Amino acid sequence: MRLVIQRTSGAEVRIDGICHSKTGEGLLILFGTQEGDVEASCGWLADKAVNLRIFEDAEGRMNRSVLDIGGEVMIVSQFTLYADCRKGRRPSFGKAQDPAEAEKLYERFVELVAASGLRTGTGVFGAKMDVRFNNSGPVTILLDHDV
Repeated sequence: MRLVIQRTSGAEVRIDGICHSKTGEGLLILFGTQEGDVEASCGWLADKAVNLRIFEDAEGRMNRSVLDIGGEVMIVSQFTLYADCRKGRRPSFGKAQDPAEAEKLYERFVELVAASGLRTGTGVFGAKMDVRFNNSGPVTILLDHDV
C-alpha cells in the first residue's frame, strides 16, 4: 500500500466541473494499493499519516501533526501510484490491485482516518477527478507499507 502525503493550505476535488469535496489546511493523501495488500496496512498507514509531525511549531520546526493543528484531510484513490515505467513509454499498471478489492481498502482507510476525529473529504473511487490543492512548504512525504 502506498500513500503520497502532501501538506496543504487547502484541497478540492471536482467531478464534471462540480465541487465534490473541499478541505482546509491539513493533508492531501493520494492512496494506492497493489496486489497482495491487506486491511492491516490501512490501520498502520492511517495512524502514521494523522500523527506525522510535518506541521511547524512556534519555533518553525516540523513538530506538529495534522491532529495537533486540528487540520483536515482529503483522501483520493489513485491506482497510478503503482505505475511501472521501466519498459517502454506507456506505464504498466499490472501491479495495481483489482478495483473491487482496492475500493474496499480505500473505504477502510478513509474510515480509519475519519475515526481519528479529523474532518475528512474524499474523491470518488474510479471517477475522473480534478484535484486542486496548494502544497504548503512544499512538503511531500511518500509512505509504503508491505505486509
